[in-house]
Amino acid sequence: MLSSDHADIVRATLPAVGAHGATITGRFYAAMFAAHPELRHLFNQGNQANGEQRRALAGSVAAFAEHLVSPASDTSFQQMLSRIAHKHASLGVRPEQYTIVGRHLLDAVADVLGDAVTPQVHAAWSEVYWLFATLLIAEEARLYRDAECDPAAPYRPWRVVERRDEGDEAVSLVLVPADGGAVPAHHPGQYVSVAVTLPDGLRQPRQYTLSRAAGDTAQITVRRVRGDGAPDGAVSNHLFDTVAAGDELELSPPFGDVVLDGGEDPLVLISAGIGITPAAAMIDHLATASPDRPVLAVHADRSPRTHALREQIAEAGGRMAGFRQLTWYEEPGDADLGAEVRPGRIDVAELPLPDKARVFMCGPLPFMREIRRGLLAAGISDERIHYEVFGPDLWIR
Repeated sequence: MLSSDHADIVRATLPAVGAHGATITGRFYAAMFAAHPELRHLFNQGNQANGEQRRALAGSVAAFAEHLVSPASDTSFQQMLSRIAHKHASLGVRPEQYTIVGRHLLDAVADVLGDAVTPQVHAAWSEVYWLFATLLIAEEARLYRDAECDPAAPYRPWRVVERRDEGDEAVSLVLVPADGGAVPAHHPGQYVSVAVTLPDGLRQPRQYTLSRAAGDTAQITVRRVRGDGAPDGAVSNHLFDTVAAGDELELSPPFGDVVLDGGEDPLVLISAGIGITPAAAMIDHLATASPDRPVLAVHADRSPRTHALREQIAEAGGRMAGFRQLTWYEEPGDADLGAEVRPGRIDVAELPLPDKARVFMCGPLPFMREIRRGLLAAGISDERIHYEVFGPDLWIR
């Protein structure tokens, strides 16, 4: 809990901090990278360039502060904490790095807000930051312990044994541990960080869902990210263009908190584009572990040519008694349209949603927000709707 005198200060200054959040975090990242250029290897520089990381950090700090000072806040704090901790653990974030972040973040607050940041205001927001940091450090320590992962050396070499095209814009890479060790256990829906050194020498990590993990192999599926006016995805294009069977990659242990539960409720898996990867992993797992569980898989894609993992899902779904898949294509081309394949975009009102359904969705944020509105209108309660975001979590309700 925040001390009472600081709570009053934070409550009074929260609107100003929130209003200038993106400016504050922009100054913060610029100053921190100037003082600690080695941290550029830890942070996704693509998300730095497009501003998503700045907005996500500003939103999470403001949401935590609101959680501390406003009992009526509807911010899902525990979900936010878990989401950030899993992402940090996949990158090997260490406790001592929070000191660096805290110093530069509080300096940025003072720089942007100027004379409004009195010693008392600085002390109050310092307490907010360190309460947040302490909770994250503790949660990350638990994740490292459970994964038997040393955050100082989170990556392990894996060798690519198969490269398989997944339509025009994606590729699946099947990997085995290059050190001869075991494939770590994971929950369907989790991801690994893949660290690569780009041609300019910058080392960059990216998270990719384990789209299948079978016995002594693991699989990630990578979509080439085209910038369409913005810079192309540096890591995705590097993997898509250069990685072949026999090459080695560095992978973290699996992390992620949006995972398949072990219950018996019917599942509705809704995805768009490369957001199909968690659904593919869940379906692949269920085909063996729980083939009688009812599953409705709903997917939206640009066209059949860009629909990744279609054959894998069809094979796994064919082994399940209660599996049904509905697909929407914006550009169906010569696809065989019918009851199961439709043109245009997903209309939630057309979905045969079962009673007591548990929903997992993954795709672009505007897509998921629209789908969520439709699900709530259809009577699906919010606690039964789970989502995964590729990149910084900008899900602000």
